[in-house]
Amino acid sequence: MHHALSRFGRRRTLQTGAVLAVVLGLLAWWLLPQRDEGGLRGPLTFSTGVPSGVYQRYGERLEDALAKDMPEVAIRLRTSEGSQQNLARVATGEADFTIATADAVATYLRDGRPGAQRLRGCVRLYDDYVQLVVPRDSDIRSASDLRGKRVGVGQEGSGVRLVADRLLKAAGLDPDDDITPVPVGIDTMPVRLTQGQLDAFFWSGGLPTGAVQELSERFDIRLVPLEAALVAKLQAATGPTRFYRSAMMPADAYPEAQQGQSVPTVAVPNLLVTTDRTDAGMTEAFTRTVINSRDRIGREVHAAQLVDLRTAIYTDPLDVHEGAKDYYRSVKP
Repeated sequence: MHHALSRFGRRRTLQTGAVLAVVLGLLAWWLLPQRDEGGLRGPLTFSTGVPSGVYQRYGERLEDALAKDMPEVAIRLRTSEGSQQNLARVATGEADFTIATADAVATYLRDGRPGAQRLRGCVRLYDDYVQLVVPRDSDIRSASDLRGKRVGVGQEGSGVRLVADRLLKAAGLDPDDDITPVPVGIDTMPVRLTQGQLDAFFWSGGLPTGAVQELSERFDIRLVPLEAALVAKLQAATGPTRFYRSAMMPADAYPEAQQGQSVPTVAVPNLLVTTDRTDAGMTEAFTRTVINSRDRIGREVHAAQLVDLRTAIYTDPLDVHEGAKDYYRSVKP
């Protein structure tokens, strides 16, 4: 009996010791400093846009949020001409993430550009609104009135250039012969307009775009309506133009320019884009930061307020990256 009790006591002691070891091990794990998001580290390049555009301002705010969430990742922002150049950079490995309009993505895919098959979507962001800006006393009242005018149409690598050319064609104008196209970006368009070097310019960006807002506060401008009939002509064509939709710029987007009037125009979604080369953990963390930082960034870049978790996964025409899918699964109710 004594020996049986001794064996029982030794067994209890061993079991207690094992349990204690497990508890101490868990406690030590809890107390040790944890790795950052998935142990992510190394360089990351984010291609943005022209210096005074929404892509760049959004990128700067997002850079701050990423630095907090992924402290071991060295984030580099690279300005660009816009969507077309952004896609070329990401597709060919010059950048890891970027923003581009859905119509620019569809054009890149349709044309079979280098690395097109590697592109993946992460987040549907906010919509860009096409803005046709003229001096307030201009005789330009519609897109067809641009005939013979000097028109800022965006740089060659921009999404603005794509939509401007398509809108001009829908208005019955040849983008090369019926206007004098000036291939400049939003960083120089406003000053050229004020100096009389441009009669009008196209811009496509989130609302409000800082450069247009600042222009409206120091120079009398007007936004030319882009009527639904133009959008219908765009949508009648097959391919990338299916991503355009009729929209209204709210009256308070540019109060000085709009003087209480909403303005009909064309809108197109923006996508956060990467490739299948990008690590799933990095993509999941990047996607999480984009969604979680929406309100904070939105206080400074108003377009960011429109990022919506319910629609973020709809990155048509791109397949969703596996890392982004992991994020959406993790937050699914």
